[in-house]
Amino acid sequence: MRGPGTVLINTPEIELWPGGLLRARSNHDARALARARHVLRRKRDGRFLAADLPEGLLPLVHRLMREDGIDAALDALDRIVEYRREGLVRVHELPLDRIEHRLDALGLDGVAYEQRSGLTLVAEPDRLALAGVDRFRRPLWLHPAAARAWTHLREAAQRDGIVLDAISGYRSHDYQLGIFERKLARGLSVEEILTVNAAPGYSEHHSGLALDIGAPGEPPAEESFEHTAAFAWLRERAGGYGYAMSYPRGNPHGIVYEPWHWRYTPA
Repeated sequence: MRGPGTVLINTPEIELWPGGLLRARSNHDARALARARHVLRRKRDGRFLAADLPEGLLPLVHRLMREDGIDAALDALDRIVEYRREGLVRVHELPLDRIEHRLDALGLDGVAYEQRSGLTLVAEPDRLALAGVDRFRRPLWLHPAAARAWTHLREAAQRDGIVLDAISGYRSHDYQLGIFERKLARGLSVEEILTVNAAPGYSEHHSGLALDIGAPGEPPAEESFEHTAAFAWLRERAGGYGYAMSYPRGNPHGIVYEPWHWRYTPA
């Protein structure tokens, strides 16, 4: 696992992952990923598209140049030195012009949804910081400011004998749409899903500022988390590190009580 300062470059359709973080799904991918400086990964389904090798770009799919968003991803790859120079200081928001298509796929009207829920569109950042790993040993990506605050928050908890697990951090608009599609396939309705998950484009996770937190031995994202020492510690101390619980009981957004969901607000 790479150290502090490792950056994921985010474009509307494709992510540029630093080499050494992704697990290969085939022998062909394994050879490429072992040598890759960066890996182009499709956000919609996580498919590896290309490996940036010392000798050049190696396509991992047929017709790479026909991939949606490939021009923006290759432009970002060409600017990788500029990204490194800027580091995690300059973070910009990606455009929101694709979100209507995601909402249409679910039969949702964005204006009506905003009026009903009180939620607003959330843009994705153009770069994210590696904040360690989550409970499932997956790389944890957060907005750089939230990543720094999470590190300090977790260290402070450890000093008090409390272990905090990260369950999940940044999620793209496409990932959020995938959550809906999987639940719809299980027979849930869109309205049922909306009581638990914000519509694509409206989740705080898109910003990289939100974090689902758990405790060892506790199931992830369950109301029982409120009975743990970890939750009691967060209620008392998290505010000092910029984190606050987003969805208490009776919240105005129509989202169920989520004692595990905490959002960082930059000072």
